[in-house]
Amino acid sequence: MNELSSHTLPAETLEDLVGLFIEWMTIKNYSKQSIRNRRMYLAYFINWCGERGLLFPPDITKPIIERYQRHLFYYRKKDGRPLSAKSQYARMLSIQLFFRWLARRNYILYNPASDIDMPKIGVSLPKDVLTAREADQILDQPDVTDPFGIRDRAILETLYSTGMRRMELASLTVYAVDLDGGTVMIREGKGRRDRLIPIGQQALQWIEKYIFDVRPDFVVPPDQGILFLNVYGNPLAPDTISRLVTGYIKAADIGKKGSCHLFRHTVATLMLQNGADIRIIQQLLGHASLETTQLYTHLSINHLIDVHTRTHPASHKPDRDTPK
Repeated sequence: MNELSSHTLPAETLEDLVGLFIEWMTIKNYSKQSIRNRRMYLAYFINWCGERGLLFPPDITKPIIERYQRHLFYYRKKDGRPLSAKSQYARMLSIQLFFRWLARRNYILYNPASDIDMPKIGVSLPKDVLTAREADQILDQPDVTDPFGIRDRAILETLYSTGMRRMELASLTVYAVDLDGGTVMIREGKGRRDRLIPIGQQALQWIEKYIFDVRPDFVVPPDQGILFLNVYGNPLAPDTISRLVTGYIKAADIGKKGSCHLFRHTVATLMLQNGADIRIIQQLLGHASLETTQLYTHLSINHLIDVHTRTHPASHKPDRDTPK
């Protein structure tokens, strides 16, 4: 490399600029989950680029990004499965946002990711939804003679009663639960939106028992107020909560798979079947768009067919002539 070209190279590498981008996201008060995902997905991209000697922003062109997109499409995980369209979209979105940030701050002259065609994400229905009886079977799995069982029963009851996300449950505080008023305040849910939602009496009773009989033995000063703790006094990580819930679903032996989101789907579906307005479901689940909530109307179609069959006069044996 001649002296001139060495002086024209940008001072910051892609890796340096990702660090600045993450710092900017932190300053702008993006959620911890968003920051974690951006850092992880961009690290994958930087490593892929590094293996090909692409270290600086000017090295990255639209064809390079399209090549990476093909890599994601053909990539196979350890179990041999491809990345889902949703996962591919999330990784490409991080790249789009990163290069848009670079262009706006004049680290690059143009944005090579601006015209990239993003993967299409279809709306997929949940594979399984619980009946009320199946949900009760799962709730009965924890050993409530054991402190961990009491904690876990409170977790399951909370998920079933509110339909909250696992991240929301993991960050729930003692002070967010109004035992007398029957509500839970979810702070900075998805999209950093707060919402006050109802919680049933059965869930409240198990939370109250956990708070007064179990949690004091788990707390390690100073108490930060997080509701659900492990034995070391640390907040339960979202992945830990998922494994815990999955274990109880398997133990119930109901022939269905899932984790925290299975309860979320179930709450929406059962409430719709019992006549709840879809906008109430939207408010409960914290959906920004009603279109997201309308997904659950498809899950209620079997119930709708059953009600139609039982109540619509044309569904009964006709008195008039029918085609031969």
